[in-house]
Amino acid sequence: MIQNEPKQVLKKYGSSFYWASQFLGKILSQKVARLYKFCRYVDNLADSNNPNRELLLNNIKDHLVNKDQKNQPEVVKEFLDLVSECSIPVHAAEELMEGMLSDQGSVRIADEKELLRYCHAVAGTVGVMVQSILNCSERQSVYFAVDLGVAMQLTNIARDVLEDAQIGRRYIPSTWLDNEPERIAQKNLSDKEAISNATAKLFSLAEKYYESASKGIYYIPMRSRIAIAIALKLYRQIGVKLVQNGTQWWKGRTIVSNKKKMLLSIISLNCIVPKKVPLHEKKLHKYFQGLSGANEL
Repeated sequence: MIQNEPKQVLKKYGSSFYWASQFLGKILSQKVARLYKFCRYVDNLADSNNPNRELLLNNIKDHLVNKDQKNQPEVVKEFLDLVSECSIPVHAAEELMEGMLSDQGSVRIADEKELLRYCHAVAGTVGVMVQSILNCSERQSVYFAVDLGVAMQLTNIARDVLEDAQIGRRYIPSTWLDNEPERIAQKNLSDKEAISNATAKLFSLAEKYYESASKGIYYIPMRSRIAIAIALKLYRQIGVKLVQNGTQWWKGRTIVSNKKKMLLSIISLNCIVPKKVPLHEKKLHKYFQGLSGANEL
């Protein structure tokens, strides 16, 4: 692995995360970038046109489960090295792979439970892994880390309603909106309001998890706290901006400007002041029972 390659991948695909990672320091930012590289690789594979992508994803998962070094893909070897260095719970990565595999074929999310479990699989698990890299010692810290991942994924889904529909995916639950992806992709005038309302509901749900995650920031070691606070505020701003603009999902992705990133970064400095963290709200994890990082009811 080329030393700076993970950071280059992070900079190319995750501008908000790259911005925030600069506040972690050289060693931790490199480790987070290595995790991002693995996650980005499997995410790109899951979304690719490769006819063998499901087979390849299952192969990666099998290597994670069995840790068999024979014919081990380089991306898996690099990730397992990081697992060993940072005591990352590998079952979180296994759940991540399950999430990627669930994206194969057409996607029609049925209800809020399925939506949240999907968000946990593809992003809450990443929160679990990141908090291991950051050496969070408080037992409850992982619950809040899961919440941040879930909130960010809900934001992704709301931001990418049109893009996902164009590739046959609808993550908005049928109980909220029963339009087929093909119809959403047509951007019919008669459907815009209903889809906007459902998209706004995604942000409303995300806010519950952002609110929880923002409280858990104070469990993170001081050296890393600002970086995570910045990442939270930058991602949250995507939703804020989209809602302020009337949730116009048909216009494509909403981008946070560099000027706004700088302002939010400055605001994030207030997390330096210690605060007592309240107990985590268990009801936020009612659908996550048995999954990595879940607060058991």
